[in-house]
Amino acid sequence: MRYTLPPSADFLSLPFDTVIDVRSPSEFAEDHMPGAINLPVLSDKERAMVGTIYVQDSPFKARKIGAALVARNAARHLENSLINKDGGWKPLVYCWRGGQRSGSFTTILRQVGWRAEVVEGGYKAYRALVKHALYDTPFAPKVVLLDGNTGSAKTDILAALKARGVQVIDLEGLANHRGSLFGARAGGQPSQKAFESALAQVVAGLDPSRPVVVEAESSKVGQLVVPPQLWAAMRAAPRLEIVAPLAARARFLAVAYKDIVEDKARLLKTLGKLRTYHAAGTIEHWCKLAENSEMEALAAALMAEHYDPRYGKARADKAEVTTLPVSGLATEDINAVAAQIAARLA
Repeated sequence: MRYTLPPSADFLSLPFDTVIDVRSPSEFAEDHMPGAINLPVLSDKERAMVGTIYVQDSPFKARKIGAALVARNAARHLENSLINKDGGWKPLVYCWRGGQRSGSFTTILRQVGWRAEVVEGGYKAYRALVKHALYDTPFAPKVVLLDGNTGSAKTDILAALKARGVQVIDLEGLANHRGSLFGARAGGQPSQKAFESALAQVVAGLDPSRPVVVEAESSKVGQLVVPPQLWAAMRAAPRLEIVAPLAARARFLAVAYKDIVEDKARLLKTLGKLRTYHAAGTIEHWCKLAENSEMEALAAALMAEHYDPRYGKARADKAEVTTLPVSGLATEDINAVAAQIAARLA
């Protein structure tokens, strides 16, 4: 009835039809096992209520009320989400520690006749595997950094490399952030734990005998921290630097950042955050460009006066850099440089 997760980061192929997280919706939203569905046996409000009764009144009373709530919620799941499952269905169930919530729900499922099992140690056991993979285990594949100043289409080049069978880690995609002050994306960033879960899945699927290309980032992508073993590998990695003309990068950014370009209030607010770094006249000039919808000119000014100098300082001590000049950043240019990189790595 209890299933011990394999002692590796291979979260991709567990021998079950469905993984069920019975924790509350807020616990599930913070992070969960890959592919899990949420069938909470206690809502956030119910969980808080039972916890308060446990601490302030009586553990026995809390367990009694909790059991009634779990039974009621389990019945609802049986009547709705699970009504069409056949007799051969095999689910894996977990809660926070593999205790009462998952145990109670699994007992009900087994009484129905399903071959349900509980994750030994619950979500905490899964989280320990993620931490071991990303914090304790040296990163195995050779890392090659894809570098280049702002607007060099690095994310698009990563996608083109992946399409050619090259191993890549898209940190910005996993973090749902483009990595700069202007980089916020719709939906916001995942939690640190959810980011690490997604990253651990990618790492688990890598062939350690082949190189993996990662976009050159700082130790944080937005508000999320790159785990230490990958960050150590990135710091020691050779770099392939895309060198593109400023005008081409400005054209690319005006399209790539269309969401913020079309939201002038957000754009002006973000420009205001640069007042700490630049003179008032410079900020005023940038704001006028934004107000007049001169987005390519604004992108060029921001890169020339703010981002490019900072990128130059950040990579000043990086000895092993191979430059890859491109004349433009249209689709055909991106595909051409991706083919060049893929051939180099092969």
